[in-house]
Amino acid sequence: MAENTNYPAQLSIKYNDKSNRITVFFRLLLILPIAIILVFLAGTMNEIYDPHTLNISDTINIFGLLFFPIMLMIVFRQKYPKWWFDWIYELTKFSNRVWAYLMLLTDKYPATDDEQDVQIILEYPDAKNDLNRYLPLVKWLLAIPHILILIIFGIIAVLLSPIIWLIVLIIGKMPEQLFELFSGYMRYNLRVSAYAFLLITDKYPSFNWKK
Repeated sequence: MAENTNYPAQLSIKYNDKSNRITVFFRLLLILPIAIILVFLAGTMNEIYDPHTLNISDTINIFGLLFFPIMLMIVFRQKYPKWWFDWIYELTKFSNRVWAYLMLLTDKYPATDDEQDVQIILEYPDAKNDLNRYLPLVKWLLAIPHILILIIFGIIAVLLSPIIWLIVLIIGKMPEQLFELFSGYMRYNLRVSAYAFLLITDKYPSFNWKK
């Protein structure tokens, strides 16, 4: 499959070839302080205590309160305020740093204002010229095939998470194949979110998880 380097939502994570076993062992405890900050920003506890909702439910929990105002602004005013986009952009980057740390994809403790090893690019849309004003009404419906894939993979990931945690603890790093799989999953989730919930693009996301 061709790579999606021109998609308006991009995510890349620097591979960590040497994990700190101590922080891996205590990862669920270490993440709590920064997770509490994310919880207050997101307005829900599901992000931390229900990991299988990383896919669609996570997206709804973090951005659900924003979806309807954005949808209404696009439909009725054909506007996407830059300040609104900037806030969503920063929240997206922060939440993905937290998830990358929780998923053992990075050893760097999530910063609130530094991109660290998780790089995210979201393109600001020209609402009048780039976005169909009525498409936001049905995007969630069109994205159902992607949503189902995200839910299924998320459930499988949770079931396998103790084994993955043990592997990283024993060999001292996330195997590169698993790293590519889970970073690809996060990238795929971001693109589905950008299309169906953040509403920054009308370009239908590919089923390709690569960059």
